[in-house]
Amino acid sequence: MGSAKKSSNTARQARIAEMRRAEEARNRRNRILTVTLSTVVVAGLVVGGVFLVRSQSDDSSGDTASDGKTSGKFETGADGVRTWKGDLGRNHVTKKVTYPVEPPVGGDHNQVWMNCNGDVYTKPLNNENAVHSLEHGAVWVTYTDKAPEADVEKLAAKVKKTPYSLMSPDDKQKDPIVLSAWGHQRTVTGADDPNVDKFFEKFVQGQQTPEPGAACTNGLSQ
Repeated sequence: MGSAKKSSNTARQARIAEMRRAEEARNRRNRILTVTLSTVVVAGLVVGGVFLVRSQSDDSSGDTASDGKTSGKFETGADGVRTWKGDLGRNHVTKKVTYPVEPPVGGDHNQVWMNCNGDVYTKPLNNENAVHSLEHGAVWVTYTDKAPEADVEKLAAKVKKTPYSLMSPDDKQKDPIVLSAWGHQRTVTGADDPNVDKFFEKFVQGQQTPEPGAACTNGLSQ
């Protein structure tokens, strides 16, 4: 059993490392392409501007004060993980979204994700950006001012060494420490709770990921 778990962890780490290498290669190609085609880009600004206005107009047409594409409820499994049973919208919107749970586990979101390459933020995040990170397969650690400082520091250290994860304070949530992934969420008692590792192992780039391998860098940062 231990050998199989170690093999699974090794395979997961190798897969994430390969994703990061592929992302870095894409970034290099994009930089080269940007320089090479700069003249074309400038020439196309007018056309691109018209397209952008139309695109934003289309997005805004479905962007209301609430997430109309999300419906359902949480069901708690024997392992303590709450799983969203219902629909989670995936539209890009430009305004604030009212999510049914805090922190949210999915739904319509901003077109720009929060950087989630082991990023630890000291200020609350816009839910709309963080939800986009969840769509890319990130685990989001949130905490209130009731969480012990020692636990916050330990969790931050874990996030910093884990690609496809991010962490931020959230005093609007009910429990001191919450772990979220797309469509899944659970509370933990502290940084040493064994369920922390279990949640990361299962949901960092897990099967729930709507866009596996999508970037967790080149997004928004505080």
